[in-house]
Amino acid sequence: MAETLQLNSTFLRPTFFILTGFPGLGSAQTWLTLVFGPIYLLALLGNGALLAVMWIDSTLHQPMFLLLAVLAATDLGLATSIAPGLLAVLWLGPRSVPYAMCLVQMFFVHALTAMESGVLLAMACDRAVAIGCPLHYPVLVTKARVGYAALALVLKAVAIVVPFPLLVAKFEHFQAKTIGHTYCAHMAVVELVVGNTRANNLYGLALSLAISGMDILGITGSYGLIAHAVLQLPTREACAKAFGTCSSHICVILAFYIPGLFSYLTHRFGHHTVPKPVHILLSNIYLLLPPALNPLIYGARTKQIRDRILETFRFRKSLL
Repeated sequence: MAETLQLNSTFLRPTFFILTGFPGLGSAQTWLTLVFGPIYLLALLGNGALLAVMWIDSTLHQPMFLLLAVLAATDLGLATSIAPGLLAVLWLGPRSVPYAMCLVQMFFVHALTAMESGVLLAMACDRAVAIGCPLHYPVLVTKARVGYAALALVLKAVAIVVPFPLLVAKFEHFQAKTIGHTYCAHMAVVELVVGNTRANNLYGLALSLAISGMDILGITGSYGLIAHAVLQLPTREACAKAFGTCSSHICVILAFYIPGLFSYLTHRFGHHTVPKPVHILLSNIYLLLPPALNPLIYGARTKQIRDRILETFRFRKSLL
């Protein structure tokens, strides 16, 4: 009887959802476009410039830079899957999203996040081989193998994230059409479902722990091998130079995982103590800040890329 009353108070699968942005902020959330607008623009220009430089300059067609190109392409996709809709909600107010498009966004956001984590692991392994086995590096790490690794990361991300929209699509009844979020996050949509969502919750938790946990363990192990190899170098100058080749990657790792850790902890353990707008803000920062920072980090700290960009600007200045 109770189940019948519950179903009567809900409705069948909606044709669209309504994204409201930051609950409780109202028109004040318009000011957040001054934060997220420049971040998205920086992500577009920075990653676009990185890809253009590495496309034009044949000397950058090396395994390490090819992995960086994969990271830049992933960052472009991740930022673009979130930012246009986010800015539309902040500037224009609540907007409707077709049901199918909501599931598509859900897939791409989580798949690209998994892809980025995997690329960071691949880059850590690349640095471990380059520093630990420099003589064998050209044989062990080739452009073809980087291509196979990138394909494997794409297939892995697709395989593990496809269940997210499929698990949501099996539900027929929803409590509401309004999603109190800036994008179609998996758990934000699951909160609207009428029915047993245990499988969704368990799979979401297991996937978060598996992706981040395994990748962080792999990155930690790679840097353990790097530290072991560096400490065996004969001079401090050699040690500093070896660690210097990893500094950009370490900064990128911190930029990706630290906001992600805060977002995860507030969602899992601060659900009743941390205001929902704060959680939504952290989740958006987690997804948008790394794509904006990564090209700045690599552009400023990688000599080959920095020199190529400066050379391009000098050439254009001379033409003027």
